[in-house]
Amino acid sequence: MTCEEADILIHALADGELDAGHASEVETHVAGCPRCTAELAAIREMKEAIARADLGFKAPPQLRRRIEDALPAVATPPNRRSVLKGFALGSAVSALAATGLVAIVLRQDGQQHIEAEIVSAHLRSLQAGHLADVLSTDQHTVKPWFNGKLDVAPPVIDLTALGFTLIGGRLDYVDARPIGAVIYRRRQHIINLFVAQTADTAQHAAKMDTIQGFNIRRWGERGLKFWAISDIGADELNEFGEKFETAMRGNKEG
Repeated sequence: MTCEEADILIHALADGELDAGHASEVETHVAGCPRCTAELAAIREMKEAIARADLGFKAPPQLRRRIEDALPAVATPPNRRSVLKGFALGSAVSALAATGLVAIVLRQDGQQHIEAEIVSAHLRSLQAGHLADVLSTDQHTVKPWFNGKLDVAPPVIDLTALGFTLIGGRLDYVDARPIGAVIYRRRQHIINLFVAQTADTAQHAAKMDTIQGFNIRRWGERGLKFWAISDIGADELNEFGEKFETAMRGNKEG
């Protein structure tokens, strides 16, 4: 294990969140590395200082009353006119369905469903022992690991020199289907890049969404769909996506 790989897991080791295998790897590296020994000691010292500090705060009753007063009043039961308007709206939706316009809404709902699953998979990966099935900064180690596990192995590109460190890969599930996840790190932030095969070979320009505080950049090309998700800013995530796309096209041309 290198110092760069230990940096990814050393905080989780201090918090007792690693499984036995990864904990043993990090502890073995730390035992023989003065730099990482000092880093782990500093983290533990900081945790102890925080634990000793009295940082608890209980909100006063006045705050609860102010919040309750600010909440909107309970809606009154619908009257006959509003019910009739509801029926009229339902008829309008039926008319739109006849013209095919509702399909747009359904497709949008499908996209939202997939992105909600992406968020869930990202959150699962942040739990102890769930981040990576193969932990490595070497793309020639990560990419072959996917062979035989998926119909098409996801592209694995080393962007370390561009500010986004490759740290491994994982097999995950989105919408009840297996999907490849390539994992990167930006400072202390994790970026999961989910890649799925699709019959659509057209190139689709990137679009950015935000769900539950996470930014998601999605795009498609070469029969693959990509979702990059992280809690870094949208501009940085877009930078990651652009650099990945550029490197991927460069590899194709090469």
